[in-house]
Amino acid sequence: TIATIERSLAVISMSNDDKTNTNNEGGGGESKGPSKKELKKLAKKAEKDAAKAAAKQGGGGGGSAGGNTGAADKTKAGAAKPTSPPAAATAVTPEFLLANVPSDGASDPCTLKACMASVLFSISLSNGGACADELPFVRGPALLYGPPAGDSSGGGSGPVLAFGGNGILKALALLAERARCNDHGNVESAPVMSAAMDDWLEFERCRLRPAVAAASSGDSKALESALKVVETALESHSGVSVVGGNSPLTAADAAISLTLLHGPTIDDRFLSPALRSYLQLAQTSPAYRRARSLAARLSPPPPPPPLDPTDPSLLHATSSVFATAIHAAFPAALSLLDAKLFESFKCKDIKHGDYQCNAAMPLFQKLKASGALDRPKYSDVKTPQDVAKKIIEAIPEDNPVVEGLTVNGPGFIMSRVKKEFLETWVQDLLVRGAPCKPHLEGKTRRRSPPPSFSSQGEETNEEEEVVVVDFSSPNIAKEMHVGHLRSTIIGESVCRILEYLDRKVLRVNHVGDWGTQFGMLIQYLKEEYPDFQNGDEGMPNITDLTQFYKNAKQRFDENPEFKKISQLNVVKLQAGDPECRRIWQVLCDVSRKEFEKVYDRLDIAVEECGESFYNDKIPPVIEEFETKGLIRVEDGGAKCVFVDKYKVPLMLQKSDGGYGYDSTDMAAIKYRLEELKAKHIVYITDFTQGDHFQMVFAAARKIGWVRDGDDEDDEGAITASSHRLDHIGFGTVQGEDGKRFKTRSGDTVRLVDLLDEAVSRMETSLRERMTEGKANISEEELHATASAMGYGAVKYFDLRRNPTSNYIFSYDRMLDTKGNTAIYLLYAHARLESIIAKGKADFNVDVDELISSKKTKVVLGHKSERNLGLHLQFFADCIEETLKDLYPYHICDFVYALSNAASEFVTQCKVLGSEEMESRLLLCRATTLTMRQCFHLLGIRHVMRI
Repeated sequence: TIATIERSLAVISMSNDDKTNTNNEGGGGESKGPSKKELKKLAKKAEKDAAKAAAKQGGGGGGSAGGNTGAADKTKAGAAKPTSPPAAATAVTPEFLLANVPSDGASDPCTLKACMASVLFSISLSNGGACADELPFVRGPALLYGPPAGDSSGGGSGPVLAFGGNGILKALALLAERARCNDHGNVESAPVMSAAMDDWLEFERCRLRPAVAAASSGDSKALESALKVVETALESHSGVSVVGGNSPLTAADAAISLTLLHGPTIDDRFLSPALRSYLQLAQTSPAYRRARSLAARLSPPPPPPPLDPTDPSLLHATSSVFATAIHAAFPAALSLLDAKLFESFKCKDIKHGDYQCNAAMPLFQKLKASGALDRPKYSDVKTPQDVAKKIIEAIPEDNPVVEGLTVNGPGFIMSRVKKEFLETWVQDLLVRGAPCKPHLEGKTRRRSPPPSFSSQGEETNEEEEVVVVDFSSPNIAKEMHVGHLRSTIIGESVCRILEYLDRKVLRVNHVGDWGTQFGMLIQYLKEEYPDFQNGDEGMPNITDLTQFYKNAKQRFDENPEFKKISQLNVVKLQAGDPECRRIWQVLCDVSRKEFEKVYDRLDIAVEECGESFYNDKIPPVIEEFETKGLIRVEDGGAKCVFVDKYKVPLMLQKSDGGYGYDSTDMAAIKYRLEELKAKHIVYITDFTQGDHFQMVFAAARKIGWVRDGDDEDDEGAITASSHRLDHIGFGTVQGEDGKRFKTRSGDTVRLVDLLDEAVSRMETSLRERMTEGKANISEEELHATASAMGYGAVKYFDLRRNPTSNYIFSYDRMLDTKGNTAIYLLYAHARLESIIAKGKADFNVDVDELISSKKTKVVLGHKSERNLGLHLQFFADCIEETLKDLYPYHICDFVYALSNAASEFVTQCKVLGSEEMESRLLLCRATTLTMRQCFHLLGIRHVMRI
């Protein structure tokens, strides 16, 4: 106990070099630091804490230091070792803790000094939480010794060893010095903390730091003088350190460089080339990057952001209300709970509420374990339900978002969204003419990237995010069949969603326009259509592409001479033979015309960039892998790349020197990342290619083309989010027998025929309704309406389910006017527009005129009105959810639920001729505007009348 007190007081006295607990590090102002009376209080507290620890552990209480979380080897020589007797097996081993870390710890000089010392001296630091109650005069980071934060023995409440960046630096340096002496005796090497280094720390505190602050206010004389002192010292020590020695980063260098890098911005004109080089050396060092990584891990989440009145997300709004209340009622919650627990959730059963908060139970457990509930202010908190009640009490009644707060079960807080909040957003929707897009910026807390020294003072514009979507991808000289349906319509919807969110989308049709099959196709075309070069009259029948391919393949298999010539044609084609290239081009042209028939029907926009485009890009890719030592040459000479988790490699070059899909896809992903500058690439193929693309992604990461967001590099540095790679694998379209969908003869169904059949059946159905007087369209509108509904039905029947699942293709089910079908949705939309039209014709209430004159007062008085307004406001969260996996079924689920809410509304509430007619007609229009936005994102044409 005495040893603990002596060590605590001795190390605390070192912190007087800072004179202030923060001294511009960590946001505090100037102060004289703790008084002698306060130091005596600390000594008494240290004595009590040490006695408690001794009672619990059976003695001990001295310091310990294990491997550094930011260091590569936790057990390497030089790490400080425990100086106390080992604790009992059930006891918690005390640790060195960094308390009071600000939320921006990765950019806070004081925190970074502590973390840099942890890395340099191999002394582990754990999260010490907040210690404002125990140490009210310490506002910045403090070095403690005791159980980790959140431990039942009272983490974060151990004796304080040091505070202030330089104090913690010196404390950890001396601990490392002591450990080294204990390990090796009186070593002759230079001390970790010398008198010279202590002088430089004093220089940084007394001269450099105030000079940097003064320069930011316009007074640069002191800064110029201080920097000259640093520069002179650097000249005496090869430009790498102010104190010399073998290490370019000493405690003194850490303090100086961090003040210059993370203090107030310094004008470039004050920095000589030598100082620039010195700072760049520090900034690019592994120790600096590891220190930033450690600081980010120790940083608590930032305080909950205030409610953003421009953000349409109900999840964001309700989460903000709950998070603010949790923080107000239990300030320690930020450091105890994962950020996800502050978020609200939609209630599964609407009878209980709209949104709920589930933080009370885990927060109660954490508060109890940390000992926080022992404080007088929480004396009435005995259960999770009590925590929930405290949170509710902290929510003002006049908050604009939620009401009807109740506690359900073991502490779930249930709430209703205020109708006034919903009314405001419905009116905003009407004025905009479309639902408000989600606010995606700032949703996820990101660790700030290290400041680039070379760019200080420069403004940089954020680059537009480029997304490449690879979809459809039919093969040249083959008909598009039902197997291409899913990739084509899913890909189109994904593109529309990303474009809606302001991404620059490059729609890529990676057609199969290269390979050995073209040798036989060229020869067959030459033999069967010898006059093809004389104009269109000699062109092969485009509609017989499938049969054309089958005939060529049959002749290739049966005729040895034809096979031999075909193989020679492949060589000639790859060598650029003019005749072969011309015939190959003809085959590509006739195929494209056939593809366009499908794309025109489905409103698909896609830019062809086939396999042949990457031919000359493959050899440099293989060379790059070879240069980096990532190629393994297998028996026979094949060049392969192995990636983790897969036994089978990617074959970049075959044993005969040829290239395959692996070669092309690696060349393609490199081109898209480096030439097209894509930040996000999406591949949409059948699920059987999932492993292939995961291997391609892994190889791209292995060679360094791709960096994932919030990854750590080899040095432990946190990298900013840079690339996202997705593969959307879809299941099989099946027939009623559960097998692949085919014709009765067993042939693959042509996609054009499949689509036209849907339109034909829809046209027949509509004509019957016209005959019965149940349709509101003319003969001239019949085909266009049937086309919109028929094609839309095929699309929606696919898009409304998870793409990974198989499904049975059924015209009867997809064209049903009831249930979750496009036909039901289009009828629901047309019904609402019909009501709006009748309002104008029969009651002289023009919704468009109301909106243009800004008379958009909407009142959600009836429960079905409020329910519809609530469903309208789900839109932004639906889009944000869709962005996570890019599955369009989220939008299908939303628009179907919205249609059901609208149907309930017009059934239970009289619209035309009612006192609330204007408000209810406006609500109808708000619904159709939102439905049309959904239709567009799904690639479905809407119709105003049916």
